Amino acid sequence: MHRVTVASLALCLFTAACNTAGPDFRGLPATTVTVDGSTFDVRVRDELAEAIRTTPEYAPRFGPIRARAARAMAMVSGCEVREVRGDQAQATGILDCGKNRRRPAGGAPAGLACATVTGSALGALGGSTVALDCAPL
Repeated sequence: MHRVTVASLALCLFTAACNTAGPDFRGLPATTVTVDGSTFDVRVRDELAEAIRTTPEYAPRFGPIRARAARAMAMVSGCEVREVRGDQAQATGILDCGKNRRRPAGGAPAGLACATVTGSALGALGGSTVALDCAPL
């Protein structure tokens, strides 16, 4: 019985860290975006964006994930993504927002009409995360 409790605790701690923001993005709210079947929690700070993939996928290659993460970061930031670094689970994008481009307020995806997916709100460490269903304007 004791082993089950320790194993359960370890599993909870491991899964709780799966979508934890990196050091540059701690304390920022995440916007959840799905691109071609991959779901990301995206956070934006200045000229950087972070996309953490939260969907399980069997042996994903970084090439397709990189392209999806870049699209998710562009949707949330409203900026062009110049470069994406990282791996299949956590990617960091370097943004080019231009001098006259403005990011959407509140992290809402740019150029999209979005609605909150019913029942998707999750409370997490003093904030909340919701899934969005978006379509181009």
